[in-house]
Amino acid sequence: MEILYCDHHDWLQGWLRRRLGNAADAADLAHDAFLRLITRPAPRGFDSFGEARGYLRAMAQGLCINLWHRREMERAWLETLAAQPEDHAPSAERQAIVLEALREMGALLLDVPPKAARAFLMSAVCEMSSQEVAEELGVSTRMIRKYVAQVMLRCMRAQACQTAAGLRENVLA
Repeated sequence: MEILYCDHHDWLQGWLRRRLGNAADAADLAHDAFLRLITRPAPRGFDSFGEARGYLRAMAQGLCINLWHRREMERAWLETLAAQPEDHAPSAERQAIVLEALREMGALLLDVPPKAARAFLMSAVCEMSSQEVAEELGVSTRMIRKYVAQVMLRCMRAQACQTAAGLRENVLA
């Protein structure tokens, strides 16, 4: 891992800096890419210099997409807050809680098929009926119910994992 880091870190950070136009974000994502490699190693070793860079570039591209997605959600939340009358604005703590929940939900939705994510958002957020969502996505209402159930199951599993992690932390504390 040390050799991989030494051989490719500066290159990856430069690639990210050109892609993002920001040295601080590039440094953060380069760090995240190598951290991910440490925690979830590549399926096999790299046969060449180019293969290692291709893998790192693909991983970094995914990290860029996640960053852009997260920032888009943050921007939408801030626009929503700005449109609210000042006396209805949530506290700073509540704003942080909502923003964190949006990030978690965004990450969760990236892990399900795109149509399932869209069906869930249309149903849950836009309050569209199964029939309306089915017409919009060009599938049956039965498929919409399946998509929404798939995302709900994923949400419940994520919640169960968080609960288990919390219990583990309390037990070990």
